[in-house]
Amino acid sequence: MLTIVESLAPEFETEAQAWSARLGLPRVGEKPAFALQVGPQGLRLLDLGEDAPGPIQADFIGGAVAHRRQFGGGAGQMIAKAVGVQPGIRPNVMDATAGLGRDAFVLATLGCSVTLIERNPIVGALLEDGLRRASLEPAVAPITALMMLHLGDAIDTMRNWGQLPPEVVYLDPMFPHRDKSALVKKEMRLFRPFVGNDDDAPELLAAALALATHRVVVKRPRKAPVIDGPTPGYSLEGKSSRYDIYPKRKLVPQGR
Repeated sequence: MLTIVESLAPEFETEAQAWSARLGLPRVGEKPAFALQVGPQGLRLLDLGEDAPGPIQADFIGGAVAHRRQFGGGAGQMIAKAVGVQPGIRPNVMDATAGLGRDAFVLATLGCSVTLIERNPIVGALLEDGLRRASLEPAVAPITALMMLHLGDAIDTMRNWGQLPPEVVYLDPMFPHRDKSALVKKEMRLFRPFVGNDDDAPELLAAALALATHRVVVKRPRKAPVIDGPTPGYSLEGKSSRYDIYPKRKLVPQGR
């Protein structure tokens, strides 16, 4: 599964070379399967196979993310209820399976400080680039300022977390999602060769429960089994997804 780094124009050659060196990926290769492309719209990942979907990237500025930021339902969204967003309560959250950061961005839009952890280097590179570009846009820079990215293994990071522990740890382990949207299907096709399934989800949950001070939230496909380990205290169920909540302490408004 060879992945190369490509520059889409001469002016991006230096940046492409830097990503190549940092990620240990070649610039050229025989029959590459994927290309990490550097161009005017930022860093993106492209499947080079036949009938492959188009490129993906972390985008916090336009498209579906912009629509959700403006019309997504605010604190009434299920993810907001799952992490405990209420009047006067904006918990600090650790998203330990960040991916392209969409859920973390939703929580930051609502005013939560979010620590993002991504262990796959290529996905992490896409996320880092998306946050960098968003920080330059006045409309979203105050939101991404609430998002702090850590690259590395989530289990090790949580077990050795030496900072103030998060009130909430949010997990969305890889699973054969049933969401039929074109965007999710495209991302799953591109990401699965890199990240596979999160077979260590029970260890991920255990580390999260040991670290979070108030609750752990696990996002699952609606009909998927719970992760092996303790039984969730309760669940919130939507059309395609479910949030399993493991409460530890009650969240209270700030200042109390």
